[in-house]
Amino acid sequence: MNQEQRRKYLIEYMSAEQNVRAKIPDDKFSQKRLLRALFNVREPKEASEEFLRIQDEYLREELRQKDITDIADLTPVLPDIYLWQGDITTLKCDGIVNAANSQMLGCFCPNHACIDNTIHTFAGVQLRRECAEIMKAQGHDEPTGGAKITGAYNLPCKHVIHTVGPIVYGALNAEHERLLESCYRSCLALADKNRLESLAFCCISTGEFHFPNERAAEIAVRTVREYKQETQSKIKVIFNVFKEQDQKIYAKLLGKEG
Repeated sequence: MNQEQRRKYLIEYMSAEQNVRAKIPDDKFSQKRLLRALFNVREPKEASEEFLRIQDEYLREELRQKDITDIADLTPVLPDIYLWQGDITTLKCDGIVNAANSQMLGCFCPNHACIDNTIHTFAGVQLRRECAEIMKAQGHDEPTGGAKITGAYNLPCKHVIHTVGPIVYGALNAEHERLLESCYRSCLALADKNRLESLAFCCISTGEFHFPNERAAEIAVRTVREYKQETQSKIKVIFNVFKEQDQKIYAKLLGKEG
């Protein structure tokens, strides 16, 4: 099978699962949008071995066509601390952090641009299934500030650590800040517990969760520094940014302006 054949197979399989007849567009871009939407709305459940094999072949070929960044090729801005701008789903390291919601099942909004949607899309349907099993065993939603670890499946990293950041409605307050700090500490502790040697943080709670970008970055940098000093952890931490605004904020905080 080539990529177009795999894409059409996956679209037809998931359309049939949902008992809908999705007309497959002629152009590649529209096909990819439709496929992603079907991934996004699919409930966590079993899939056939053939589906998983073709899905994995498809996602790995899509990944192969992208520029993968290996932490081994990055230069730290401070001892064991890195700043990198790019798509976190193309980063090869031990773990990446996903800004999740309290259900921990990924974003169900078709083609939404959030990091939760992106990570689940390119990891594959196995990730949502694993998250569902974790949450079923837990028996309740994940509290804000907590974290869970899963496999990464078709991503270039080894693990995904999912954390629930605070949502800021109205004015920022001390509780928001405490919960955001808890996210970073929970992720670092979980990474160390699972012997991850490197961990990439997204900008937790900014964007859709409305935490002010500059204050969020200040808490992130301070908390990572304090955690490493308190625990003597040797974990390598990557601050991953996507927007130019966040790149400038972190560069200033880490003393790398200009």
